[in-house]
Amino acid sequence: MKRLAAVVALLGLATATACSGGEGTTNTSGSSGGGGGLFTTIDVNRPGLEPSAPPNPYAPKGNSFSAFNSMKLGWVKNHLTDPNVALPGLAASWEIAPDNSSITLKLQPNAKWSDGKPVTAQDVQLSIGIAYTVGSTAFAVTPGAAGAAGEVTVVDDQTVKITQNMDNPSPKFARGVLDTTVVPAHVWSSVLPADFWDKIKTARGEGADAEKAREEITGLGEKVLAFAPQKDVSAGPFVLERVNPGEALLVKNKSFFNAANVAPDQVKFLNYTGNEQIWNYLTAGKLDHSGFVAAPTDVMNRIKAAPGSEVIKGYSPVAVGLAFNQSKKPYDNVHVRRGLAHLINREEVTKVASPEGGTPATTTSGIHQKAAQAWIPETVPQLEPYAPDLAKAEEEFKKAGLQKKDGKWALADGTPWKVSMHAPSGFSDWLSAQENIKSQLIKGGVDAEVVTTTDYPLYLEELAAGKYDAGFWLMALGPAPYDIFQRLYGTSNGWTNVQGKVSHSAPGKNGNWMGGPEEIEVDGEKINPGELTGELNSATAEEAKPIMAKLAKAANQDLPVIQLWDYVNTQFVNNSRFTGWPHDDEILRLGTGVLASGVWIQAGMIKSKK
Repeated sequence: MKRLAAVVALLGLATATACSGGEGTTNTSGSSGGGGGLFTTIDVNRPGLEPSAPPNPYAPKGNSFSAFNSMKLGWVKNHLTDPNVALPGLAASWEIAPDNSSITLKLQPNAKWSDGKPVTAQDVQLSIGIAYTVGSTAFAVTPGAAGAAGEVTVVDDQTVKITQNMDNPSPKFARGVLDTTVVPAHVWSSVLPADFWDKIKTARGEGADAEKAREEITGLGEKVLAFAPQKDVSAGPFVLERVNPGEALLVKNKSFFNAANVAPDQVKFLNYTGNEQIWNYLTAGKLDHSGFVAAPTDVMNRIKAAPGSEVIKGYSPVAVGLAFNQSKKPYDNVHVRRGLAHLINREEVTKVASPEGGTPATTTSGIHQKAAQAWIPETVPQLEPYAPDLAKAEEEFKKAGLQKKDGKWALADGTPWKVSMHAPSGFSDWLSAQENIKSQLIKGGVDAEVVTTTDYPLYLEELAAGKYDAGFWLMALGPAPYDIFQRLYGTSNGWTNVQGKVSHSAPGKNGNWMGGPEEIEVDGEKINPGELTGELNSATAEEAKPIMAKLAKAANQDLPVIQLWDYVNTQFVNNSRFTGWPHDDEILRLGTGVLASGVWIQAGMIKSKK
């Protein structure tokens, strides 16, 4: 399957026929002010539309579009350091306890479902119950899970209080609560049994009864995923009208609490099966908004040249690195990894692979460079930049005991050495980057090849199985410190965090494909990076900073990956039919996909062009 920018792969990965228009959906502008016209977009997280799928936000192919006909309590933002920053959704406001032990939510006072019934605290309670069945981050039934809710209390029809189990607290507990999708209890109540909350209480205990209750709750998730409401009952700005293989059409929800400020009368989601279709939509000016799609320079120039086209950019807490399987020689030797880092010109790689969607990494730290400046500004200047330097690369390879024969580097025993890099087919930015790296390595005397894998799920499966010498790995997934570093010092590198207790598995066991050392010496002190990362899961912001500094130094000197570029949240918009697009970096931090424009619309930022 052809793919968008690889960063989107974290959010979800279908085929359908070509786009076909529906009657009465021509892309024209209506009156200014409260509404008018058709807004056309795509869901970059989901290629392909499934006409027979229900309007179920939990179903993998459900016809539910976040911030359009599906609403959450809040819209969490990618703040540089605070994971709990969010914009109001169905919750108008909230109060987080100073010790992060609870969050109390106040619902939008005028929120209604599209059938006219009010949105109430009972809807939120049922939605939280559903979240337990599908394994939401804040609502987990596993005993001791970090950031898990303790009690859910309906204070009144407009107020809900959720407490955190403080046995293993997480600083991103509030984020997990605010990220909850809310569904109407009068439509969805049948998916949970009458004794559900009794089961939750039992599941929090120990013994056979608790284990049985946990299995029953998890088992209900299948019922939730399969639930098919007869019609869409939405609390968002739009309601699903119809879906065919070419498009999904949503119409304005007149019961939405801010309907007077919602500009479009209709929203159309176009089907696509690959990057080329999105390029064509953008160059033809058919899309009012699209999240980022990887494109070669000539295509990007055509997109920018389309009438009304504009590219807006913000912060995205994701980076990509070339990761090594250290259980395979010679990648077990840090000097080999350092030598390769000195052979790779990251600016050149980024210019070739992601000129609009990334900035070259200043160094390998494990953190996006903007976040690093916010978290550990004193540490950043101390890090080795690994500037391109052929002489330093040769010096490192010699330290590793490699041999140079006829201008080519070989293993210590004289065996030929070829760096084999893997990437999923269709990830155009990753493949372009690896081809460029290949050329750079060959120029530096290191033989190299690029091997493609059929699709992203298979790529992840084979990566985890330790089948690759090297492959691209998404990292630095902020804003929470634990999430940032667990990509380097988590399960993929041998450390598992269960109920706040960190254990280590040998290379090749339990998903450990990186195979890095269990201890690393940093500033004369031996540290266990996986255990330090585990500490971040419950650390306050001030407690996290010195830990992050140690981990950044560890990543910098040990190089489990070579950080290549830090992603930029790039959005494509068109000013021909709608205006008011935000250029404030804070507002742009809502994500890479369709969610952002949905929030902009429901907040009344987007206006129809006269």
